[in-house]
Amino acid sequence: MRAAHVIVDLGPEVAEAGRAFWSGALGWAVGEPWPDHPEFCSLEPPGGAPSWVHLQEIDAGARIHIDLMVDEMTAEGARLGDLGATVVRQTEHWLTMRSPGGMEFCLVGAGAPEPGARPAVTTWPDGHRTRLVQVCIDCPPDHHDAETAFWRQATGWRWDGGGADSEFTGKLFPDPSSPVQLLLQRLGEDETGHATRAHIDLGTDDLDAEVARLERAGARRLWPGDGFVALRDPAGMVFCVTGNPPERSTGG
Repeated sequence: MRAAHVIVDLGPEVAEAGRAFWSGALGWAVGEPWPDHPEFCSLEPPGGAPSWVHLQEIDAGARIHIDLMVDEMTAEGARLGDLGATVVRQTEHWLTMRSPGGMEFCLVGAGAPEPGARPAVTTWPDGHRTRLVQVCIDCPPDHHDAETAFWRQATGWRWDGGGADSEFTGKLFPDPSSPVQLLLQRLGEDETGHATRAHIDLGTDDLDAEVARLERAGARRLWPGDGFVALRDPAGMVFCVTGNPPERSTGG
């Protein structure tokens, strides 16, 4: 697997608010609908860099999923099936699957746009900087071990394990030129029985300033953590602002 794209799925009841918020959060413009798939559009970085964050219209609700760039979609789907994933649907351009814990993701085959060079870090008027650094895969405890084993084998990316007592199990780092890493997180016991899901993590060099900026844009602060703050966006999705350096993800 070469790289991951981030997809923000938005139902019609939250689409306008979600598009506006994430465009403002990243400082990237909302692009035109894709010609062959008008349910998609991209958030376009300044300067013409290739986009790797996209918006998709869905039936209802809001969620995050990832698209993984592969050389051969059918063969890779079969390999991931052997690792515990299941097929949801297949089109000419992508294969939708579920991880062992129930999180949907897509494989996108040869011919898909590559992320290319990382877009420049966004610098805000007060001087602090932000970048989308990772997608966090949130694993309920009954799926945690299977999800960790699956994503490590599925991606083949470099693994940096977390501490034995940490809720953050570890990170998967793709090629350094790829723009986003994956973080595995073990959720609390109250999440037992739920499906695995994902959320976005922003990295910044000024946590307080970035949280305040996003609150002004319509996010709601939920709770602080060790080096991060959890918020909820206007579409209802939880995301985090972290101290990951925006210019380069730690360990990448």
